Amino acid sequence: MASRCDLTGKGKQYGHNVSFSLRRTKRVFKPNLQKKTLVVDGKKVTMNLSTQAIRTLKKKGILQPVKTSK
Repeated sequence: MASRCDLTGKGKQYGHNVSFSLRRTKRVFKPNLQKKTLVVDGKKVTMNLSTQAIRTLKKKGILQPVKTSK
């Protein structure tokens, strides 16, 4: 899975782990990505979305969950 949101473009960021002795080691901050299936023009489209994008879509009323039969 690619570590980039398909909608917002949010991706990984780089930084440091800082220990008690203030020694710095490299690390990666990865976004919380979820696979969501959306209905666009009557077709189902699967997208990798960040949780922040999902919350925004829910608030604006754009995102309705797709019903899956089991």
